[in-house]
Amino acid sequence: MTNNRKKPIRWGMVGGGKGSQIGYIHRSAAHRDDVFVLVAGAFDIDPERGRAFGLDLGLDEARSYPDYATMFAAEAGRADGIEAVSIATPNNTHFAICKAALEHDLHVICEKPLCFTIAEAEELKTLSQARGRIVGVTYGYAGHQMIEQARAMVRNGDLGEIRIVNLQFAHGFHSAAVEEQNPSTRWRVDPKFAGPSYVLGDVGTHPLYIAKVILPHLKIRRLLCTRQSFVKSRAPLEDNAVTLMEYDNGAIATIWSSAVNAGSMHGQKIRIVGSKASIEWWDERPNQLSYEIQGEPARILERGMDYLYPEARIDDRIGGGHPEGLFEAWANLYRRFGFAINRERGLAPAGIEDLVFPDVDAGLEGVRWVENCVRSADAGGIWLDYR
Repeated sequence: MTNNRKKPIRWGMVGGGKGSQIGYIHRSAAHRDDVFVLVAGAFDIDPERGRAFGLDLGLDEARSYPDYATMFAAEAGRADGIEAVSIATPNNTHFAICKAALEHDLHVICEKPLCFTIAEAEELKTLSQARGRIVGVTYGYAGHQMIEQARAMVRNGDLGEIRIVNLQFAHGFHSAAVEEQNPSTRWRVDPKFAGPSYVLGDVGTHPLYIAKVILPHLKIRRLLCTRQSFVKSRAPLEDNAVTLMEYDNGAIATIWSSAVNAGSMHGQKIRIVGSKASIEWWDERPNQLSYEIQGEPARILERGMDYLYPEARIDDRIGGGHPEGLFEAWANLYRRFGFAINRERGLAPAGIEDLVFPDVDAGLEGVRWVENCVRSADAGGIWLDYR
């Protein structure tokens, strides 16, 4: 961390202004380890409101910009201009902003979805590779330490052959038409802003990515998806969906994506079933991992303990028994984004080459999965080869 502290990454934001919960968590995570320093922003669609917000954050008034295009152009002309930017805006803007950032040779940290189509995602991947720039996607729950423990347990054979993957992210906060009174929810159920799906992209891709972290060797062979609009005004976008998947090794998976699971707070759970044992993680109790060996009493593994694999302790900030939450998980990802960026700057510390973070390929895969799910559901909920 020494080199990072001596030369933090000069960082800007698009969106995430006044009243934005997601903007606040981006800034808190990025500043946690002093890897990034916020020096510029275009925080709001209303230029004056965005300028005032930048001043409240302590930015130079000249670097609180009316829009992202002005910011990218102006910062490119400064010797101390931004080197990276986070995008915390509605879904329909992500592709254009990300592309413009890469064309200005900026590293990008983008809210999911990265964009709306596979073609767009592949264009961004090609551009990021050509420019030698990092694209990170904020699948923030993957920063919890017990996800790395689960990954190590699978890799080391503790579960045996993987047979069943049971995933869900099913909360109940939108079980009624709350968007009628809540503008921050309204755009999420409008295809013009949200894209081809609601809950598949908004919540379903989170456990999808976590499963990919834990099970990197498994590839989806085909899937079947059915989706519903239980709040009828949301059609054609779904507020509930069930996806069945087959992997290339014969394992099967389910993903339940829902915003109408009445009474559920979050309901994001990951269960991996092997031939010898199973593990289960629940994001409402993120410091624990259930480990169940066939024929033995179930046990609960705790964050920060010496019996965990070393990979699960890389991000320890405080000893075991002290709970860590979503802000720490996001900070872990931002630190990894920073390490990846610093590799490009020749400043990364040794020994971090294998750190896992949601990169442009993760963003592409999320878009690919949503596109395939919509394709299956709109064809009547049929099995389709994954492409």
